[in-house]
Amino acid sequence: MEGLLLARTVRDLQEKLPVRGLGWVFPDETTAALLLEGLGNLVLSYRPPQPGLFVSRERLSGEARTSFQRVLSGRARGELVGITQLKLDRVVQLSFSGERGFVDVPPMRLVFELTGRNTNIVLLEPGEGWDGSIVGAAREITHSRNRFRSVRVGGRYTPPPPYEKFDPRRLGEEEARGLSELPLGRWRDRIDGLGLGLGAELCRRAGIPPAQAPAERWPDALRALRSLVENPTVQEGALAEGVREAVRSEKAEALRKSLREPLTKRRALLHNQLGDVERALQAYETAQHERNQADLLMAYAHRVPPGAFEVELPDFSGEGNVTLSLEPHFSAMQNAEKLYARARRREEVFDRLVLREPALRGELSEVEDQLARLEQLELSELEALARGAVSPRSDRPVLGWRFVSPSGFEVLVGRNNKENDVLTHRVGKSLDYWFHVQGFPGSHVLVRTNGRELALPDILMAASVAAYHSKARGDANVAVDYTRVKNVWKPRGAPAGKVLYTQQKTVFVDPALPADTP
Repeated sequence: MEGLLLARTVRDLQEKLPVRGLGWVFPDETTAALLLEGLGNLVLSYRPPQPGLFVSRERLSGEARTSFQRVLSGRARGELVGITQLKLDRVVQLSFSGERGFVDVPPMRLVFELTGRNTNIVLLEPGEGWDGSIVGAAREITHSRNRFRSVRVGGRYTPPPPYEKFDPRRLGEEEARGLSELPLGRWRDRIDGLGLGLGAELCRRAGIPPAQAPAERWPDALRALRSLVENPTVQEGALAEGVREAVRSEKAEALRKSLREPLTKRRALLHNQLGDVERALQAYETAQHERNQADLLMAYAHRVPPGAFEVELPDFSGEGNVTLSLEPHFSAMQNAEKLYARARRREEVFDRLVLREPALRGELSEVEDQLARLEQLELSELEALARGAVSPRSDRPVLGWRFVSPSGFEVLVGRNNKENDVLTHRVGKSLDYWFHVQGFPGSHVLVRTNGRELALPDILMAASVAAYHSKARGDANVAVDYTRVKNVWKPRGAPAGKVLYTQQKTVFVDPALPADTP
């Protein structure tokens, strides 16, 4: 977002201050929106490299998703009483009055740095100017990443590095004449508040190509610049809409990326599985060759001398002889049986895989269609698709080992840490039962009861399965804890499969699988 456009947004807001803030919403991890009474949502999109600040009448919603957003929602409260810009830099400061209540919220300042890849939002304690103690930041920056300044909670805030450029709002004729030998497309390097978009608009309004210096036409360039200060848009609202569209476009691309990833992985897996089919076909041809060799050995067993490493036998086709390699410690019949057994294994693999080939190719075609369609979807469609992909509640999850308890409840067992995490925190409902061996690493066991109680045989069966799928498998009388899923939680920052739990009961069982397990 370019400095002159940002200045116009700031000027428009200043005319309406003070205005009451009605609360924050957070459409995603890098967007915050403050509902302003009578104006709409003041949207702060802080996703690099295309941040934006604008007022939107669009209805927005969403809870705080990050720790910074929770701090922002709780500390930047009350009326918006001030907004200022650092020269024409892409840095603005918003001042909040705070509010009185059961717990008073003190005044607060918010600095929004719309600086491309270094975009950031910083909360500051009350004060004057641009200095102050940092209360929170969307991105903390250490000296190892930025030698000029750090952004750390509790530290002092330092604005972005100063620079020397002409202010287009006060550019006089002498300064414009001094720039007249510089190509007009490069004036943005010397004039504050101009980026690529407004630099191109300056050339259009002046009627001078970007690569051409104004020379004697510098008055035309100056008039175009002054008109750009008054109206920094291609046409009324067009550039602001362009910023909104850029933000929406970037959000759509981020959603596409997250939705594309599992489909791409699935496509790679399907290609690998179809590769297995091709290799099985080659192995099937090898099996026919091995079976032919075995038939020769059976037919001419009397010609095979004991202990031979190889033998030459007439081909069934009558076109010469075939040389066969042998295991010298096996007889001709035993060598033939070995070849038959090897051929059967290859044929069984082929039979199993070739039956799957039509389904694999059909699924691959479907995945390719989904990937192609993904590129055509609008933001609203992507958001709807992402909501469905993020929190599915399938009644029949296709993961984990599955058993049935004596009372007919489904018992799911995680096969690794990732499946443990998914079973416990996404598949399991609050009143389902969760089992884990006490004091040893092991699988999470989920019994899906739909809120019903477990009988003792169900408890003992699930506990035995949990003990069997743990490091305590070789022990007897293993302690297994069980509780409702609602009493199990994952500590912040913990790896997949790591949980804490409460209100558990304990049973002692021997590790075992159900008797009817194949």
